[in-house]
Amino acid sequence: MVNAMSEPLVVNERITIPAGDLTFTATRSSGPGGQNVNKVSSRIELRFDLEGTTALAAPTKARLRVIAKSYLDGEGRIFIRSERTRDRLQNLGDAREKLRLMIAAALVVPKKRRATKPTYGSTMRRLDCKSKQSDKKRDRRHDGD
Repeated sequence: MVNAMSEPLVVNERITIPAGDLTFTATRSSGPGGQNVNKVSSRIELRFDLEGTTALAAPTKARLRVIAKSYLDGEGRIFIRSERTRDRLQNLGDAREKLRLMIAAALVVPKKRRATKPTYGSTMRRLDCKSKQSDKKRDRRHDGD
């Protein structure tokens, strides 16, 4: 990752997100790091313009909107934050990978569910079991003789 900041994001061999649709800012990270944490901005906040991108088709955008609903901001952009390491480039790579995985998941078209009916054999087994249960309960009954 020589210059990941200005590279397009390759999702798969057919889909590439242009670098213009991605913006990032570096902020100070929380957590351990000693005085380094007060001096270096290593946390990455990556934003992907979901509404404005032309790299994704409308159905893919709709599925991605559902997948990333907790990452969407008020302007329809996906907001991903990464502060896993103390290195800015590694955090940028981590945030880009999270976005890539989300987009890859949205590219998968779910199978349409086809309504099925129970087989003849399963229906007969169910009815047979019901009649055996009914016979058992009927034999337990006291008729009052």
